[in-house]
Amino acid sequence: MDDFGRTLNIHVAGCAESHQRLLQSLDSLTDDQCREPSALPGWTRGHVLSHLARNAESHVHVLQCAARGEVGEQYVGGAKARKEGIELHANDSAESLVSAVRKSIYALEGQWAATNSEGWQGHGVNSAGASIAMSDIVFLRWREVEVHHADLALAFTFADWNSTYVRYELDRQVMMWRASKPMGLTPVPKIALQLSPNERLAWFLGRTEVEGLPKPPSY
Repeated sequence: MDDFGRTLNIHVAGCAESHQRLLQSLDSLTDDQCREPSALPGWTRGHVLSHLARNAESHVHVLQCAARGEVGEQYVGGAKARKEGIELHANDSAESLVSAVRKSIYALEGQWAATNSEGWQGHGVNSAGASIAMSDIVFLRWREVEVHHADLALAFTFADWNSTYVRYELDRQVMMWRASKPMGLTPVPKIALQLSPNERLAWFLGRTEVEGLPKPPSY
């Protein structure tokens, strides 16, 4: 097995585990809880769940396109269509929202298994118009699930993020940090390095503020 295959297997196993932890958190969710604010400004828990379902559906779509040798648009219609799709279902009942999340998860995991080698080598286009590699898309979904699970503001927090996900994500965030800074100002601040891995990542992703550190843009 090549390096890509090994990495893909790690991402698939990790994301599938995160999917199950998410579903466990939603077992007893009520309509009232879905109407309450999430940790994301302007979004209720219903918005977060609607987004998670739409996101999984969008991944199925671009993977299917890539498997046919096409470059698919993750959200057909771009950012506007993405926003409209989230809003359309944000006020659904808890039962409907959880059912949509569950169905979309199993459809996506089935698509991972069905995607051919051409598909994994392909590309898609996200809602911002940027190219996304299908070789990276499972990790991108893993990020969505881990981060937005905490954004639901239930019992799960960034302290509960999967340690393997955190390790992979921190490597990416550090590279992005260095690439975004002027020459000579690339090291991650010492204060950040003294944080636990989960708290450091939460700071990178704009999920926590740390005294003495600038506030990065939220993911």
